[in-house]
Amino acid sequence: MPSREDIMAFVADNPGRAGKREIARHFGIVGGARIHLKKMLKDLSDEGFLEKRNKRMIRPGDLPPVFVANIVARDRDGELLGVPVDWDEDAGEPPKILILTGKTKTTQPGLGDRALIRLSDVEAGGEAEHAARVIKVLEKRQGAILGILRTRDGNRPPYLEPIDRKQRELDVDATDLKEAEDGDLVSVQVSRSGRYGHPRASVVERFGSLKSEKAVSEIALQSHGIRHVFPASVEAQAEAAQPVDKLGKREDWRQIPLITIDPPDAKDHDDAVYAEPDEDPQNDGGYIAYVAIADVAHYVTPGSAMDREAALRGNSVYFPDRVIPMLPERISNQLCSLREKEDKPALAVRMVFDKTGRKTGHTFHRVLMRSAAKLSYIQAQKAIDGTTDDKTETLLEGILKPLWAAYAVLKKGRDAREPLELDLPERKIKLKEDGTVDSVYVPERLDAHKLIEEFMIQANVAAAETLERKKSPLLYRVHDASTPEKLESLKDFLSTISMKLPSSGGLRPSVFNGILAKVKDTPQANLVNEVVLRSQAQAEYAPHNIGHFGLNLRRYAHFTSPIRRYADLIVHRGLISALGLGKDGLPEGIESRLEAIGAEISAAERRAMLAERDTIDRLIALWMSEHIGASFRGRIAGVVKSGMFVRLEETGADGFVPASTIGADYYRYDEGSHALIGDKTGETYQLGDQVEVRLVEAAPFAGALTFELLSPGRIAGKRIRKAAPKARRGPPKGNRSTTSPKNKGRRRTS
Repeated sequence: MPSREDIMAFVADNPGRAGKREIARHFGIVGGARIHLKKMLKDLSDEGFLEKRNKRMIRPGDLPPVFVANIVARDRDGELLGVPVDWDEDAGEPPKILILTGKTKTTQPGLGDRALIRLSDVEAGGEAEHAARVIKVLEKRQGAILGILRTRDGNRPPYLEPIDRKQRELDVDATDLKEAEDGDLVSVQVSRSGRYGHPRASVVERFGSLKSEKAVSEIALQSHGIRHVFPASVEAQAEAAQPVDKLGKREDWRQIPLITIDPPDAKDHDDAVYAEPDEDPQNDGGYIAYVAIADVAHYVTPGSAMDREAALRGNSVYFPDRVIPMLPERISNQLCSLREKEDKPALAVRMVFDKTGRKTGHTFHRVLMRSAAKLSYIQAQKAIDGTTDDKTETLLEGILKPLWAAYAVLKKGRDAREPLELDLPERKIKLKEDGTVDSVYVPERLDAHKLIEEFMIQANVAAAETLERKKSPLLYRVHDASTPEKLESLKDFLSTISMKLPSSGGLRPSVFNGILAKVKDTPQANLVNEVVLRSQAQAEYAPHNIGHFGLNLRRYAHFTSPIRRYADLIVHRGLISALGLGKDGLPEGIESRLEAIGAEISAAERRAMLAERDTIDRLIALWMSEHIGASFRGRIAGVVKSGMFVRLEETGADGFVPASTIGADYYRYDEGSHALIGDKTGETYQLGDQVEVRLVEAAPFAGALTFELLSPGRIAGKRIRKAAPKARRGPPKGNRSTTSPKNKGRRRTS
């Protein structure tokens, strides 16, 4: 018989492959001696030296040759790291595994994926203890299901009313409700499912009453998988960070009166601006614009715990009641934020423009600055319009007026460039102190907003130009032109309102602007803006430049918001490396990983936009649920085969009108004209039409409203008369969807 040490050594050399049969074969154990081997293995297991897993013996903490891992982070060099899905917490922290990807699509995982992997002999190094090659990327397991706990009379178990209406109701295990009560928002995990009847589930977490302040945004966080709790290692690193209070190798810009202009409730101030006339006689009428951006790269270094978490989050997420920051608040709101009258490190650009708005040159600088003032957009605009307060009165002549004069010059360049000019107001929600909706409004678009936007665009262009000239790795912000299919659809639609789209040649934003100008201040303006928007591609991040169609720019990158966007942090690091501004620039070898990083943060951006939009839909639906039976004016915001979406004029709330409830006629969907048209009457309801509707159902936590149409349609451009439908006691029959429209791209950022 082999000794216990011999068996332990064999298991160590063959992790996950050494079963009783393999051990017996290796040591030549036959016959009755197998009984002694079985007892020896049991003793080793009972004493904790070995454990049995899938009929194989391994040492506690050892990994099998093939297993499933969660891809959870990137290391300092940007390589993917994973941890075993099945890991005994009693064995300590799970080992980090360097993930080696293959050449096929099935072996290309990203952050947040699950993959079947095989341990490799490749030396891992760095943070990883092992290296493994991907065999296959697996479908993600069903996570916790979010819903409302409902109790029932008698001995019947409570059940979950899922937030997602596509999911079935679930009976909930009454023995462990985590103190949840009827009407509470909870997450559950399906624990078992019988062959017949409802699956059963157990409560994982209780979030409290649906009337609580954060319940609605909590739904968005859970349903979209938004990371919102920082790991202890990240918080510890943030707390250990120290403010920059010495000039060091930085340039001293503290005498330049840079100011921040932000929303009144902003806490993270990414950018500060200043402008002055250019005194160079060769540039008469020109201006010098300064843009200073928070130096996040100084605090968040490549491969650190904060960096890995920021890469996973991709960006900050903004809800009406709170912000889910990309970086811990000590970094985003304190150390990095360009707060008034405080010395702060920044990465800044000095740009020179001639009197036509053309940028003639720029330089980047790593500086120490001190914000001269913190203003809100409204506050700055009022001062320029003639109404100053105690703060802006002292800033008007020396700071604000030169800024507006510089903007007038930059605007000439913008107008000559002719970017796409869509006019689609964005709704905002004002909350009461208890977190419920007070009002829904469309904020006024001020010159102060446009000024900051144009200064930021020019700084972003300068960053892209510098990195391209230095041949540095770069994540561009790209926006492709419309696809031929989308353009053909737009062309068909425009033909229904007697407008034309050129059938050949490369389209530029100015072509779309010409169409929008023709319908400005007409009843069709909103409709045409919506359809033009839907014909556009979505902007994203990529290392290969295709230009930015919407802004009509050949090269563009995001540089101005590193506190809330990971892409900007990468651009900052690129500038630091390319210009020799420090040792905290890009890590070596990042070029090969930029495409994957760009795809991941683009996906994170889309996820955040959906979460923000869903939260607004739910808050408005909750507010509207108190007005069942009321009538409202609105416009048709979307048309599909099963009905139409209507957006209310006063609140911007979106709801669905099922086609089966419109009238006695049968309504067919005409894709080209974005309309439902009655077979017999020719009665037409088209995208953009004004209508009157009655609210018949509200599902607040699905963000869904169902309307009943009160307005007649039109035939050949004329309204037809029709008796209004009778009020219904419940939701319309045949309702195939109560999902609010997603208004694709309505909140798309440049």
